[in-house]
Amino acid sequence: MTTHRETLRTARPRVGWFGGVRDRPILLGGLGLVALLVALVMGVGVGSVAIDPADTIAILGHRFLGLDIPQTWSPATETIVVELRMPRILTAMLVGSALAVAGATFQGLLRNPLADPYVLGTASGAALGAAIAVLIPVRLVIFQFGLIQGLAFIGALAAITVVYKLSRNSGLAPLTSLLLTGYAVGSLLAAGLAMAMYLSGAALRQIFTYLLGSFDAATWSRFLATLPIILLASVAILLRARSLNGLLLGEQAAAHLGIDVKRERRILLALASLVTAAAVAISGLIGFVGLVVPHVVRLLVGPSARLVLPLSMIGGAALLAYADIIARLAGGIPVGVVTAILGAPFFLFILRRARTGYEV
Repeated sequence: MTTHRETLRTARPRVGWFGGVRDRPILLGGLGLVALLVALVMGVGVGSVAIDPADTIAILGHRFLGLDIPQTWSPATETIVVELRMPRILTAMLVGSALAVAGATFQGLLRNPLADPYVLGTASGAALGAAIAVLIPVRLVIFQFGLIQGLAFIGALAAITVVYKLSRNSGLAPLTSLLLTGYAVGSLLAAGLAMAMYLSGAALRQIFTYLLGSFDAATWSRFLATLPIILLASVAILLRARSLNGLLLGEQAAAHLGIDVKRERRILLALASLVTAAAVAISGLIGFVGLVVPHVVRLLVGPSARLVLPLSMIGGAALLAYADIIARLAGGIPVGVVTAILGAPFFLFILRRARTGYEV
């Protein structure tokens, strides 16, 4: 009888364009980490005030590693690096990592390589929550989190909770019911968002800014408040890689492997939704990261979640960090526009070049 591990191994796509590296996940991970380090230095140096890479590295080593480096930079430069640009580039990496791991989880959970973190109405719930916050004539800030971030987080979690509870009462297959319910609830929430935008008047620009995604408001407080949520939930997903692998093979196969299908599906759905909600709360809606990155990683190393999840986290962090750098170089356009411009054609290119797609 073919074992679970053998099934996943033989399911690897044979893609010629990627054939040279598909069996080298350690190499891919190492290259991804190098790309992250380069993005960190570039992200700190790029802006209205350009900072030399040597000064950037020296400041980071002095402030964060405690290295005894002769100070050749001005206090203003150090403030820009530490207080403004470091939290921004780290937030971009955190959000990119979160969206990518959530995308990989949803794709495996729903057995659909085209699923993304927003597939079950999460984005619509977050957007409606943010729009309602803009309409409320009250401004409340806790740890630099305002009503927009708070209601976006609540809206995202509320949307996925409603979708899950409604889908359980359907007579359809569980996954089909979940997808159709997510589409229906998402459409209803989108209608509510349109009404909120109609009523927003002069605040419409603020809603659009959130819908397009941005890291302009990134701070250390917001980063440190969100980091534990995303980190712990992502680690919990990684620890359930075996369950996700089993679910890739179908419910019956997963049950034969000793996996409690209903319980694991609920847990993975909750964790992926929590990661997505935390990410969109601090960045707004940023598309294609959770769709493209896991798909490309899967083409490179195969469908095993033990490889796809960690490599997707690294790839997502790198992609969004560079997208934010490009957004700043382009005059401060929303980062969501950059990911759409880069992500859509690249995803179509990958699908065209691949001789065999990924099917679960």
